[in-house]
Amino acid sequence: MAERFTTWARRVALALACSAGLAAFAAEAPPVAEDPVVEARMIKLAEELRCLVCQNETIAASHADLAVDLRQQMREMLHKGMSEDDIRSYMTDRYGDFVLYKPPFKPETALLWVGPPVLLVLALTALFITLRRRQRAAPEAFDPDTPDDDDEPRLPR
Repeated sequence: MAERFTTWARRVALALACSAGLAAFAAEAPPVAEDPVVEARMIKLAEELRCLVCQNETIAASHADLAVDLRQQMREMLHKGMSEDDIRSYMTDRYGDFVLYKPPFKPETALLWVGPPVLLVLALTALFITLRRRQRAAPEAFDPDTPDDDDEPRLPR
């Protein structure tokens, strides 16, 4: 009987030790606004702003600590009655136009807006010129080079 109790006690102790290790993986639940309307406004606004840590994700999608803090800060600002434009201007004043996924068109951001179309036009022009030159080239220009019998000795077969 004592041996059975000892085996049972060891199993219970082992189960408790294993389950205690799971607590290390627990995380604090992300804060959520009490008001679903405020939460929806915050998410909509956070989807327009770039995470400054990840840089390829929105603040709404990022799990970085800074993004979590900025979402909480936006919730507090919305609770204080600030508009989306006020929060957007606060973020751009603090972090610059880089925080916006759609930066405004102004001299500092003109290259962002004009650069890609200009590069596309240049690439298409280069492609057109190359194709025209190939079209006008003689057919001999496209024949593969064959080694002359005099230049390279042939290996015996």
